[in-house]
Amino acid sequence: MIGHLNLILRLTIWFLLTADFSVANIIIGISIAFLLPGRPKTPEALKDWLRVLGEIIVAIPQAYIEAFEIIFRPHKYEDVIRERVKPQRTPGLIFLDIFLITFTPKTIVLKYHEEGWYEVHRVRRRKKA
Repeated sequence: MIGHLNLILRLTIWFLLTADFSVANIIIGISIAFLLPGRPKTPEALKDWLRVLGEIIVAIPQAYIEAFEIIFRPHKYEDVIRERVKPQRTPGLIFLDIFLITFTPKTIVLKYHEEGWYEVHRVRRRKKA
């Protein structure tokens, strides 16, 4: 059985993807939430999830600031960098890391490498020194 928070997270993602609150869609969303496989629970994972939720709260205003920066000051340079995945991340936390990186307008994850790297495309205002 899945936990309440896991169910709420799955349904939230479902409603964000579908943008439909009809009775049929709610039933489909709940069915899918229960059919998706679960993951083992560990106390370390809970700490990581709480840390990621804090990062999400910080990322929302950061995304707005970056959007206004791009609008008012052109960013003419771009590059692709490699960022290391934090150690011992569950697949759900890796998904949220990728979401957070992509959520901000100046960066997007191009590829996740199983060896523990993200390829991140970013735009910048100035040329690299």
